[in-house]
Amino acid sequence: MVADKRRYSDRRQYLIRAVHARRKRVRQMAVEHKGGKCELCGYDRCIDAFEFHHNDSSKKNFGISEKGYTRSWKDVVKELDNCILVCANCHRELHAKLAASGGNAGVISG
Repeated sequence: MVADKRRYSDRRQYLIRAVHARRKRVRQMAVEHKGGKCELCGYDRCIDAFEFHHNDSSKKNFGISEKGYTRSWKDVVKELDNCILVCANCHRELHAKLAASGGNAGVISG
């Protein structure tokens, strides 16, 4: 029997890289699942500019960009089906409109 000579720090770095690679791959799959472009303005140039907006936050089980990528693809798809894919600009505008309708005086209408 051969003794395992890996150290904890080696294994830790390997796992960090593996999780990072999986999250990147699942994000790509999620963007493709939602059509690959902003559902409001049609933006489609940079995947890093996309965000997932929950249509009904009361039905939100988990945040796609938070801990969602450590879940199974089946669970991610279920959550994606409650979201729209939007670019960062449209996402900010959506939240500004939601805040304004709730009486947030700090929102500039335009």
